[in-house]
Amino acid sequence: MRQQAIRATALCVIRHQDRILAALGYTAEKGEFFRPLGGGINFGERSRDAAIREVREEIQAELTNLKYLGLVENLYLRGGVPAHELIIVYTGEFADPSWNQRMVIQGMEEDEMFEAEWVSLSDFTAGRATLFPDGLLALLVSSSGGLAPSRGA
Repeated sequence: MRQQAIRATALCVIRHQDRILAALGYTAEKGEFFRPLGGGINFGERSRDAAIREVREEIQAELTNLKYLGLVENLYLRGGVPAHELIIVYTGEFADPSWNQRMVIQGMEEDEMFEAEWVSLSDFTAGRATLFPDGLLALLVSSSGGLAPSRGA
């Protein structure tokens, strides 16, 4: 029996006001979901550098003010096959704030086009949208990074 590998991933949660930038995805197992930008960590690459590189590769934007937020362990099915990720999560900002004004941002991942959009955290906390990976929403809401939706807003 071939042993599956655990994938190391770095994600960057880019926040503007009460929204985060996330790409829309779909799988048969999960349905429609949103996921922050990021991807695999290469051997010998620091996770912070991987998050910066992935955003640069995916949407050609530069990041600044990256801060470690936490670690999420994700066990899920992909195409019916069990998968396992350790996801190192960062928060960050666009070096060029004009990116915050774009409603939809076109991206490219492994020769596939995708769209990222600004999604309100309240859409996730109220169950109107799904945030992937599992455990990320709890990390965002419980973090001291101020990512929870503001009360009374």
